[in-house]
Amino acid sequence: MACSLKDELLCSICLSIYQDPVSFGCEHYFCRKCITEHWVRQEPLGMRDCPECRRTFAEPTLSPSLKLANIVERYAAFPLDAILSAQRSAFPCKDHEKVKLFCLTDRSVVCFFCDEPAVHEQHQVTNVEDAFEELQRELKEQLQALQDSERGHSEALALLKRQLAETKSSAKSLRATIGEAFERLHRLLRERQKAMLEELEADTARTLTDIEQKIQRYSQQLRKVQEGSQILQERLAEVDKHAFLAGIASLSEKLKGKIHETNLTYEDFPTSKYMGPLQYTIWKSLFQDIHPVPAALTLDPVTAHQRLILSDDCTIVAYGNLHPQPLQESPKRFDVEVSVLGSEAFGSGVYYWEVIVSEKTQWMIGLAHEAVTRKGSIQIQPSRGFYCIVMHDGNQYSACTEPWTRLNVKSKLEKVGVFLDYDKGLLIFYNADDMSWLYTFREKFPGKLCSYFSPGQSHANGKNVQPLRINTVRI
Repeated sequence: MACSLKDELLCSICLSIYQDPVSFGCEHYFCRKCITEHWVRQEPLGMRDCPECRRTFAEPTLSPSLKLANIVERYAAFPLDAILSAQRSAFPCKDHEKVKLFCLTDRSVVCFFCDEPAVHEQHQVTNVEDAFEELQRELKEQLQALQDSERGHSEALALLKRQLAETKSSAKSLRATIGEAFERLHRLLRERQKAMLEELEADTARTLTDIEQKIQRYSQQLRKVQEGSQILQERLAEVDKHAFLAGIASLSEKLKGKIHETNLTYEDFPTSKYMGPLQYTIWKSLFQDIHPVPAALTLDPVTAHQRLILSDDCTIVAYGNLHPQPLQESPKRFDVEVSVLGSEAFGSGVYYWEVIVSEKTQWMIGLAHEAVTRKGSIQIQPSRGFYCIVMHDGNQYSACTEPWTRLNVKSKLEKVGVFLDYDKGLLIFYNADDMSWLYTFREKFPGKLCSYFSPGQSHANGKNVQPLRINTVRI
């Protein structure tokens, strides 16, 4: 039916849908342009006929067919298959209920006869049944998307609520930890203050007692000296020579015990003991009671790559860019990665150490599982037993996660602090100069851990030649 109807709308000359259809006395229609050109070609023959029925006309008059033009226009605007397959609608047009259509572009019901074709030209128009199925499919897809979004939002909300509870719990625990840390410091300070005040009181009492005893002794000696002086003055005042000389014999006896030398020894009160850099003095005294403090780690030479050079005390490691050292082969030694492990293995407890990284353009430090692979090229990441941060490309810092996590470091690091709380599964990196936070690994460690160091390779242009140094704090 669709093909038959379309055939009725085709010009028999150009075989295309009518453009400005006209008739001229018979029952056949042609495009105005097509029939005009046909007759122009017949002028030499002096005749004009109908290409369909071959009927001839002397002076045919072309009459436009407005109804056919309207049908052609609507056919071009609305899909014919939709028109032909249109069923009776639940909301029909009162005059043309069997040709109800749906415009998917405008999302509206249209009538083939009532609506202006130009309004829906180039639009996607179909019959109501197909539109119903199409929109049902679209709405089901939207429903599926909304249900997926609902599940995603529900999971996100559950995660946020869990994080909220965990954050509150963590904050409560941290408040207790901070309170305990400061209370310990306060207690240590109060104890140190009490001890220093008691020591001051003891020094004060001892000094005052010594001074008071000396005052009492010198007061007694002063009275005797004054008595002796009075005796001598009286003797010197004697004008009678015989009387003066007669009293000389007894004068020595009278002056016995009256003359004392001033031999005062005075020990200054120890004010300097309680002055000077008092806070630093107190800090040094507290240092032995603070935990953890920078640990004096050492490097394990047995694990060091052959191109690494260690200091005699095993606290400094540098890359030697000449030839590999003739070291004994060991399954513990790194043979590709220029790395070395610390001597001590951590299986519990709390530790802190510092590594000096100044003037370097490449390095990697952190922790490694005691049983990590030492041979061949190694991926430095937690799944391989490594928990590290790295400096790369001269001024970039990253945590060696999967993939790497870029660190927000505002200025070049000179010294890195590493804090390990093994039992809580925490490994935290700091800028050791101001103790600003860099990155935290939260892991369930699979076994004992060793500190990990890689100074990176040095270059012929003099870059990255500086070593890594374990910072040893001595008080």
